[in-house]
This record gives sequence, structure tokens and C-alpha cells, in this order.
Amino acid sequence: MPEAFRIDVPDAVLTDLRERLARARWPDYLPAYGWQQGTEPGYLSGLVEYWRTAFDWRVQEARLNGFPQFMADAGEQRLHFIHARSPHPEARPLLVVHGWPGSVAEFCKLIPLLTEPEAHGGRAADAFHVIAPSLPGYAFSPAPQAPGAGARSIAARLHTLMNDVLGYSRYWAQGGDWGSVVTSWLAYDQPRAVAGLHLNMAGLRPTLAPNDPPPREEERAFLAASRARRHEDMAYMAIQGTRPQTLGYALNDSPLGLAAWLVEKYRAWSDCGGELERSFSRDELLTQVTLYWVTGCITSSMRLYYEQRHGEAGLPAGERVEVPTAFADFPAEILRQPRAWVERSYRIVRWTEMPRGGHFAALEEPELLAADIRAAFATA
Repeated sequence: MPEAFRIDVPDAVLTDLRERLARARWPDYLPAYGWQQGTEPGYLSGLVEYWRTAFDWRVQEARLNGFPQFMADAGEQRLHFIHARSPHPEARPLLVVHGWPGSVAEFCKLIPLLTEPEAHGGRAADAFHVIAPSLPGYAFSPAPQAPGAGARSIAARLHTLMNDVLGYSRYWAQGGDWGSVVTSWLAYDQPRAVAGLHLNMAGLRPTLAPNDPPPREEERAFLAASRARRHEDMAYMAIQGTRPQTLGYALNDSPLGLAAWLVEKYRAWSDCGGELERSFSRDELLTQVTLYWVTGCITSSMRLYYEQRHGEAGLPAGERVEVPTAFADFPAEILRQPRAWVERSYRIVRWTEMPRGGHFAALEEPELLAADIRAAFATA
């Protein structure tokens, strides 16, 4: 049975955070490189000073507490989740799943657009009851205590939450980043329960069977670009997928280090043109970083990369997700995949080329994302 949950970070935790920021020991820096070698200290110093002296966590906490939140046991995993019910009783259940370095906070602007679409240019007939869980080991969902908690096993826990705990035997699902991997496995393993899937990143890559057609030119170009990007931009994935515990000691002990590690990704993966605050406000960025800090979840969040790298296999050769799938293609996504490649893994029924936006679609372009979700799952 779900139990009501309310965020209430102790004052002592916030005081300790400010004291640590005041004592931060800054590394040396070679100005000629700018952001090339990582987070640039000129920007970070201003952000950290704002975090220490002006950022009001209580305002953000109250904003999050404006959404109904719960804790429940989903099999062996205890989960924190938002369950924002639409005022329209005929609304359909929609599971929305975040990724890394995100949290349920990234859905604050998206949820009202889905629960009350008629107030935001949509139709009441396309309303949803929104369920937004914190992934295991993220924010308020406890970290798994046994090995093997990869994306596919998390998908099983979320089906338990939707079906057994909340009583939704049939529901819709949306995800980006890890959320796209989790919801994709959910659709693959539970095709009778998942009525439709909406993604803003293709979480599952195909495993080509001998009789599959060879990659087209655009697919070969994508694969080459993917290899090149891994060489230059994916070091975080390598270390989080191999030694998350070692990195965790540093990030869990230093809010300066944590902010530098996370904020660099928001800049690199968003449609900000190198100017972070074109896509996110300081309060939005620091809400995400503060959630990781006050819950001490950075190490357990990174552990998902290890579990995925060392555990679960991908799609079986020649198979794909057959649940009808809509795809929102944002231009500044980490690495855009051509439709032909995505269709090897999914039964694509709708493909939208977005005019702007990046990896953090719910934060960057909530109106575009909500409109596409509503259109993809529109009732007659």
C-alpha cells in the first residue's frame, strides 16, 4: 500500500552544505582550454557562490511537495514516486521515467501540461494521470542492496508498481536517457500492459541477425560518429561503468566536485549553444545537484552504469520492441540516431523532428514534449 511521502531535508544538512562550499579547495586551471577539459571555473565559481548564498532549497522543496508523493514496495524494491492524478476521471495512466543526471524534479513543468492539457492548448480528452518514479538508487528511492539491478530488472519493478501497487493493468510509458532504456524493456517484456511507448532517446540498440539488411549509408555514418564521440566525450560512462565506487568517494564528499561533474553534462547535452542558462535557470540546475547532495545518491545512481555494462544483454538478434512507439527527435540530443537505425529496435508509428531542444527535453522544452506525447497517444 503506498504511503504518503513529503520531502523535508534537515536544516543541519543544508548548513553543512553551505559550510563545505565556503571551504572548497579549487583546482588549478589552464584558461586556454575553456570547457574542453571539463567544467570551466569561471562559470562554476559564480554558480557555487549563488548556491552558497542565494539559492533557496526550501522554495524548491515546497515546489516538489506540491505534487502528491508516495513510497511503496514494488517487489523487493522500495520506490519513491509522484502520482499526479488528472482532475479528469477518464484520464489514462502515463509512466514517465527520468535518467542520469536527472531526477523527478525535471518533470515539474511537464506534469501540469499532461494532467490538465486543456489549460495549456490541448484537449481534456488527452489528459493523463502521471506517475513519475525515482529510479532505484536515485534521490528518495533506496539503493538496491544486491547486484544485478540493471535497467531490465528496474523495468520489472516499475511494472509491479503500476500493475500490482497502483492497479493500472494497462498504461502508457515515456522516457529519455535511462528512462528510455527502462521503458523500452518494459514495453518489450510487458507488451500487453504497455499500450504505447514515447521516447526522446532510443534506449535499445539493435542486434543484427544474419538475414537483416546491412546498414544503410546514414546508419554507417551514425555508427562512425558514435565511435568518434565515445573516444572524446564518453569518459564519464567508462568510469561510471567500471569504477563508480572509487569516483563516489570524491563526489559524495565534495559538493564542489559534484556540481562540476553534473553541470558539465547539462551544458554538453542541452541545446544551450555553450551558454548553460539559455536552457536552464540556476535554480533548475541547483535543484538537481542539491537533490543528489542531500540524498547522498550519487554513487548508487552511477552504479546503474556498472550493472548495465556487466550484466544485462541487449535485444536478441533480429528482435525489436513491437509496442507502437513514438519518437521525439530533438536536434541537440547526445547522438542523434537515424530513423532507419531506430526502426531496427522499435515499431515506430510516429517520428517528430523537433525544432529545438536537447537531451533534457522535459526541462528544456516541456511544451514541445507534452504536445508530442499528447498527439502520439491521442484518443479518437
